[in-house]
Amino acid sequence: MYQAPRGTVDILPEDEPYWRYVREKAERIAALYGYGQLETPVFEDASLFQRSVGVGTDIVEKEMYIFKDLGGNELALRPEGTAPVCRAYLEHGMPSLPQPVKLYYIVSVFRYERPQAGRLREHHQFGYEAIGEGDASLDAEVIDMAWRFYQSLGITELTLQLNSIGCSACRPTYIDVLKKYYAGKVDELCADCKVRIERNPLRLLDCKQPACQKVADAAPKSTDFLCPECAAHFNDLKKYLGILGIPFSINSRLVRGLDYYTRTVFEVQPLVEGGQSTIGGGGRYDNLLAELGGKPAPAIGFATGIERIILNLKRQGIPVPPVSHPEIFVANIGAGTKDEAVKLAAALRKNNIGALAATEERSLRAQLRRANSLGVRFALIIGEDEFKNGTVVLRDMASAGQESVPLKGIEGVLKNRLSFK
Repeated sequence: MYQAPRGTVDILPEDEPYWRYVREKAERIAALYGYGQLETPVFEDASLFQRSVGVGTDIVEKEMYIFKDLGGNELALRPEGTAPVCRAYLEHGMPSLPQPVKLYYIVSVFRYERPQAGRLREHHQFGYEAIGEGDASLDAEVIDMAWRFYQSLGITELTLQLNSIGCSACRPTYIDVLKKYYAGKVDELCADCKVRIERNPLRLLDCKQPACQKVADAAPKSTDFLCPECAAHFNDLKKYLGILGIPFSINSRLVRGLDYYTRTVFEVQPLVEGGQSTIGGGGRYDNLLAELGGKPAPAIGFATGIERIILNLKRQGIPVPPVSHPEIFVANIGAGTKDEAVKLAAALRKNNIGALAATEERSLRAQLRRANSLGVRFALIIGEDEFKNGTVVLRDMASAGQESVPLKGIEGVLKNRLSFK
């Protein structure tokens, strides 16, 4: 018997209200801040991610789904959303537009990870990117948008973690200091971190192994090695966050998992869960456009996992609006009435009234049980007498009260009844 591949799930009808709720809030907040929606292909040239995310990252080395098509092209399923947005920005001449260009996406991403709650091999993200502006006020606006998005969902008890990892001018000095600090502690590190010392030193601070975390807690801080420009940028960002009333904590171990980040990095975490349950994060990537072959352009972005959002909605007991469903069931009993029931249901739908019709030959009692299980408000019953007289029985499923009403004009009667629910 076939099953969904490991690390993937089916989104069933009972969960769809949560997905619709999150998508609608995401689209509303994006419009409020002036972001336009961008949809990119589910797969890209594999080198796009190898070049942008970084060959020393877990995503590229362990988690990407890479394959060759029939033409011999090496492609990869999208493991993250920023690089495709940057590719589209360059490909479609967006540098000539007024800057910053603001784009958002709601996409599925694919990573070969060990499946666990909120972390799947196919998961979904709401993300947005602001390209073409380097001022710290834009960083604050991007963070503000994330913070307001979670607030609009009703999710509380969140913490904003903030750090600056410097730029190409000051980061090399910090990397040297970091490597010297770790050089005498190699025996205390996990196998992955022993490789990271040379290939990706910043990721040493991000390791979740307890022994490595203990070493990282006492490591030099990137904020102590910022150049004057990066220090001023970080101070401005903290000032703007204060103006916007957004609380934050400085986390010196926060570096994010992708090589393209510069200066600002941030994460939003539930207070009760800790760093492993980060529900969203982002940062500035001022060098990425140039690395992909375009002209240098500063940029900052954010992404949040929809599955993790839904976990938090359920955990906090936040109600979501139900998905609307038909509220009329058309039942029939007697010879020649089924055709009329099908015709009536179709006519109701044409008048924007959700309706279902019995499709099997069943007793009236069985049809009404079916109507009750579907949660409809009213049943319309067409029997032989009603068919001859041009009437229909209108039954209130909650009270079981019923009355005979003319079939002509039934649409107006139902709209009036439904408006008072």
